[in-house]
Amino acid sequence: MDGEIQIINDGDGLTLIGSETDIDEFLHSEGLSDVPSSTLNLQRLTPFMSTGATAAQAGTHLAENSGRWVRLTAESAEAIKKYNLISTDTPGVFHAMAGQRGSIAKWLQIDKAPGLLMAPTVLPALSAMMQQQALEQQMKNIERYLETIDEKVDDILRSQKDAVFSEMIGASLVIAEALVVRDRVGGVSDVTWSKVQSSSLTIAKTQAYALRQLDALAGKLKKKKDLSDISRVTKRVEPEVREWLAVLAKCIQLADAVAVLELDRILESTPEQLEKHREGLLASRDGRLEAISKTTAHLIASIEENIKRANARVLLNPFDSPTTVRASNRVGAGIVSFETQLGIESIHAAGEARRWRQAAGETKDKALQMSSESLAKAREVGDATLDRATQPFRPIDIDGDGIPDDPRAAVAARQAGAALKGAASGLSTAFSTFIETKPKESIEGADSPKALDSPTEE
Repeated sequence: MDGEIQIINDGDGLTLIGSETDIDEFLHSEGLSDVPSSTLNLQRLTPFMSTGATAAQAGTHLAENSGRWVRLTAESAEAIKKYNLISTDTPGVFHAMAGQRGSIAKWLQIDKAPGLLMAPTVLPALSAMMQQQALEQQMKNIERYLETIDEKVDDILRSQKDAVFSEMIGASLVIAEALVVRDRVGGVSDVTWSKVQSSSLTIAKTQAYALRQLDALAGKLKKKKDLSDISRVTKRVEPEVREWLAVLAKCIQLADAVAVLELDRILESTPEQLEKHREGLLASRDGRLEAISKTTAHLIASIEENIKRANARVLLNPFDSPTTVRASNRVGAGIVSFETQLGIESIHAAGEARRWRQAAGETKDKALQMSSESLAKAREVGDATLDRATQPFRPIDIDGDGIPDDPRAAVAARQAGAALKGAASGLSTAFSTFIETKPKESIEGADSPKALDSPTEE
């Protein structure tokens, strides 16, 4: 099948079937070389081929071709639109044939029968293998997430007194062992499955406990009204939220691992139930993620409400308000990052994640800007007050000759002094004039001893 490949899309990933060279050229031509991908072992499909000559032909076909699973991203989904994939007998699975045509060897959709891999007995098995690849890719994403936030989930679980957490640690070890055996053996035996089949209950209990803890933290954030209390609680809640989100991520990772093992077991034991079982596992996973999404939405709502309160009181609480906003933004960014890594579709999309991250980085700058603006306003008011208070003491141009004269206060003081001096001088002159105009004899008579000693006539 040189120059031709089959494209299968199940909504989570793409499977490309063809020669290794053709697959590489196709991915390169579509700009998908850097999209996460993994090799798909087509030989596992051999037991699902029909018997007889058809089976022999199918075996040869599988041996001559390679399979590559490619994660479905916005880029890869856009790249395959032009190939007009058509639906198959398996719900949610679409197929197309592509080939190189023309002098420039451009990949185009070609009108050709889909081949033996689209047979009713084979396609469900191929769909299950694709689902396993998607789950394993998601498990890797969660592992990277846990490494990024640097949370040791086993340490968190050990610090809890509830017995379910000790069981969770044991389940994690058993599942990890089963995955190693699966990779070596190429399947899941009865013995291996008997060890892990009870792990789902432990995982579900731990997830439920973690969700209750996060709901309780959201309640703490919501019931506080005083800004200082909100600031204190938000800072205390931040690491707790991060820890319980890490526990939830571990729960999803282990549940995905169990689903991978379970699909292998169904492939080998009851292949006729494979399609229904695959659909059931998908619905179960969607239900787990929906439960988590409701809790994280509750947390986000509480955080956003506290941010609104803090922003409304920033001038009255210049210290608690920025602290509350910064801590809240960090919690919000952590929640959205958690949802993104786990593939949770909620109201907090990728754009929302960028907004939270930007807010977490910009809060400090905004607080500094607001503080600067407030300080500038205070300085402006202070300068105006100082200007009015000191204006009488600043030199002014009184006579209009362009040269500053004495300050108004000094001029007023001199004028007041001159007026007082003039009034005093006038009083002195008036008193002197009064003395000079009085009859001399009257004055002398008044001062004469004789006059004073004379008896009064009766």
